[in-house]
Amino acid sequence: MQSTLNWFEIFVSDMDRAQAFYERILSIKLKPESFMGEPHAIFPSEGLAGALVKRANRQPSADGVLIYLNCERRLDAVIEMTPQAGGRVLMPKTDIGEPGFIAIIGDTEGNVVGVHSSRSGAA
Repeated sequence: MQSTLNWFEIFVSDMDRAQAFYERILSIKLKPESFMGEPHAIFPSEGLAGALVKRANRQPSADGVLIYLNCERRLDAVIEMTPQAGGRVLMPKTDIGEPGFIAIIGDTEGNVVGVHSSRSGAA
């Protein structure tokens, strides 16, 4: 069955700060792009794709949609690195059964984002 999700956008106020935050906590490299004159930083992906986006008519918010990012690194490392990178841990590592573990973090822009790790990736 084909996924109904195909793209996500995390709105930011300060692209450099936000890009540095996500690259640091997830140990990834985002790809800077510009679409229709708006700065984007694309997350690496082989499936569902998304980006940090700086858009004049959209503001970061803790009250928006909640997305979960996959942690290639162990979830514990992401949780530990979040405050060091300027974010906040809003919900600690939580066991969700067979799917693994999640945590909720606040980024440097005021967004709330979930992070997920499978049981094998969280050990």
